[in-house]
Amino acid sequence: MTETKFKGQAFYGAPFEVNDFNNMPYRVLGKSGLKVSNIGLGTWKMGYPDSGDGSRIDESNAFKILDRALELGVTFWDTANRYNNASGNSERIIGKWFQQNPDQRRNVVLATKMAGTMDGMSPNHCGLSRGNIMESVYASLERLQIDHIDLLYFHNYEGITPAEESLAAIEDLVKQDLIRHFAVSNFKIENLKTYKSAAKQFSVRSRILAVQNQFDLLDGESQNHQGVLDYVVDEGISFIAWSPMARGLLTNRYLNPENAGPGDRLFDEGDLQTKASPENMAKLKALANISSEIGIELSQLVMAYMLTMKGMGPVIPSSSSVKQLESNAAAGKIILSEEQISRVKAIVKY
Repeated sequence: MTETKFKGQAFYGAPFEVNDFNNMPYRVLGKSGLKVSNIGLGTWKMGYPDSGDGSRIDESNAFKILDRALELGVTFWDTANRYNNASGNSERIIGKWFQQNPDQRRNVVLATKMAGTMDGMSPNHCGLSRGNIMESVYASLERLQIDHIDLLYFHNYEGITPAEESLAAIEDLVKQDLIRHFAVSNFKIENLKTYKSAAKQFSVRSRILAVQNQFDLLDGESQNHQGVLDYVVDEGISFIAWSPMARGLLTNRYLNPENAGPGDRLFDEGDLQTKASPENMAKLKALANISSEIGIELSQLVMAYMLTMKGMGPVIPSSSSVKQLESNAAAGKIILSEEQISRVKAIVKY
């Protein structure tokens, strides 16, 4: 890979504090000292397509994307143990990259998730029991070929294991420095309140820093998780949107739905007609007019706007190519005017 700006150089004269890396601005995650890049990288597409794992980006192309991500300061990498048909292959790709680039480990903030059935088929290979949390972390660390995970998510709310048992496991993992911080995904407000109440008997080690739920500017939060974004604002928790680009719809490509075909996520998943409703297409075209006036891509306008929203953490789009990654990264440095922000808000209502 191309050497990063500071690789191999002495740090003489380094400023006392920095808030960007390779020109990418960073932001604080939740109530913590952890800083993450404005634009992150979703890695759910990375794996071994020839194995039948359902991935879309092979190892060679994934390495090119990961190399370039570091050069662009896109250093918040998001994966999960179950990505690509519960194969663990997204984690394995990242692990092989770390093996080849061990000196870059601290430059990357690595997040992964656990909860669903993984590494076996018994009832104890899923859920948020102490045993499954610990064993899942051990397995992820082995695939990732690293000694700690920067941010561990519970991938889903379970509702059977007492929250106290799950949080006690998090406490122990942090004490052992196997994970550094804790977050959740696909949680409702009532789930967050359950964990908040249970956390009172624990230290800040088990504090939830972020919630990763579905959100996009066309349809907002998923029907089952309404109100979480407003809730986390009051709680000082960062909201991280999964599928922030509405599975690809919030791009110039879909301004003409006839351009969609095999290889496009909405087309492949059979959801194009539903997602590309007349109402959403009207919003899409209105947003495209604004992005055209500014001289940026539609997707860049969407990400730049999301970064201005209260409670919003980093935006973590996936990238199928280096070119797409470079476009996404540029969005992290765009500063919209108050007038432009107001115009977007008038369209999307968020």
